[in-house]
Amino acid sequence: MAIAHGIKTLGVIGAGQMGLGITYVAALRAKVPVQLYDRAPEQISKGLNLMDKLLAKDVAKGKIQEAEARQARERVSVVDQAVGVRGLRDVDMVIEAVSENLELKQRIFSELSAETRPDTILATNTSSVSITKIAASAVPRGESAASERGRNSAGRVVGLHFFNPVPVMKLVELISALQTSNDTLSRSRAFAIACDKEVTVSKDVPGFVSNALLMPFINEAIMWLEKGVATRDDIDKTLRLGMNHPMGPLQLADFIGLDTCLAIQQTLYAGTGDSKYRPSVLLERMVDAQWLGRKNGKGFYEYND
Repeated sequence: MAIAHGIKTLGVIGAGQMGLGITYVAALRAKVPVQLYDRAPEQISKGLNLMDKLLAKDVAKGKIQEAEARQARERVSVVDQAVGVRGLRDVDMVIEAVSENLELKQRIFSELSAETRPDTILATNTSSVSITKIAASAVPRGESAASERGRNSAGRVVGLHFFNPVPVMKLVELISALQTSNDTLSRSRAFAIACDKEVTVSKDVPGFVSNALLMPFINEAIMWLEKGVATRDDIDKTLRLGMNHPMGPLQLADFIGLDTCLAIQQTLYAGTGDSKYRPSVLLERMVDAQWLGRKNGKGFYEYND
């Protein structure tokens, strides 16, 4: 049966926290078969184990039935590492969810453009990198960006920014590159809604709406800690109890990942030249020390689970 967004099979690149979360909502909420690819077999195994735990938790809480969980899990298959992104050539949409590195994303989208069908939507889950730059990498080699083939290839690239943790957070930020077609935008919006998400729209500016506002806030809190204005606990407590935030900015930074926060700050600073986006020295040093937050057990707080 035809569905509004036309996505009958989804490919996800990256089996980390974000890629697995996107896989989860696509399989469970949108009820779409998902082909999951990651270069690291251990990451695939870790991601699928997490999905099993999330499904079991939702069943235990009565949010879904056992049959729904089983069906969702059966919708997820793994792309053979030896095949690579060629294994995604027949999907209707691919969502890339790798690290915030422009060159890496450009290589992926160049390969996806060559390997996938001309009508396959190529979406990136980036939270800060220019969608327009990523779309330009989808233009076939030797082809002019102004040619019909070049425009069509770049026109299927879009920003589809899910928020962490994806199964819980209701928002998806939809970002259009200069090249993105209206059909790509409308189908991507419909797919996000099918995943049980609300959609907001941002222009392709550094950090979009979400991180252009959030990251300076987090960075300022880190600078306040660095300067000794207040303790970690008092900074977070002030924002939680004084502004009714669900968690303080330092705890939130740990949750996002300090390496991710730094990468976004660097992208914002490079993209705007505005000193308000300059990363704090403390943030840089913590990433140097590999104190990355909740993901590896130590950031501003320590985590044992």
